[in-house]
Amino acid sequence: MLNALRYYWIISKGYRLRPWKSPYIRWRLETFFGADAAHLSASQFFRLLWRERQRMARFLAWVRERRRDA
Repeated sequence: MLNALRYYWIISKGYRLRPWKSPYIRWRLETFFGADAAHLSASQFFRLLWRERQRMARFLAWVRERRRDA
């Protein structure tokens, strides 16, 4: 959980209270889930994150490993 919050804090700069509007997060979601994920409303954004929470957890574990290796 701490890893997820740390990653979120870093990538959501300027959009912490509305992450679904962040250009970087939109780009990451589009890359990860396809073009349909680029223009999500707030409810769609949170629904997608909840539905894909296991994949996101694996991604965050990968990010943690990369940080440790760096």
